[in-house]
Amino acid sequence: MIKKLLPALVIISFLSVLVVPALALAADAIPTGCTMKKDVGMGTDCPGVGGVCPYTTGACGICCVLNTIYNIMDWIFVLLIAIAGIFVLMGAFQFLTSAGSPEKTKTGRDYILYAAIGLAAAFLSKAIPPIVKYIIS
Repeated sequence: MIKKLLPALVIISFLSVLVVPALALAADAIPTGCTMKKDVGMGTDCPGVGGVCPYTTGACGICCVLNTIYNIMDWIFVLLIAIAGIFVLMGAFQFLTSAGSPEKTKTGRDYILYAAIGLAAAFLSKAIPPIVKYIIS
């Protein structure tokens, strides 16, 4: 009985964590514009940092989308850098505790390789918004 109940409780709690914020956000008023957190560089069509771009103009829709892409890529960059740092620490720990064991040494090298791949992905995530801006404009 417990073996069947525990996975159901875990799934229900996971889904409730996903649904409750959406319900809370649904109670807010419909936004009329977006606040620019980045200078998206679209010329005079977009307001600068801190400016509010109303949704009533066509150019501001593109500015708000680019602003959102910049914000998402900034969060992905920070997350990937943090994960890469953790992998470097795990790889260093494997090296230090290997005591000459080839398996642990290989595991440590693999962790550091994965960290390098994560860093490359993090830096590529910073290149996505300019590429999208080039395609849009």
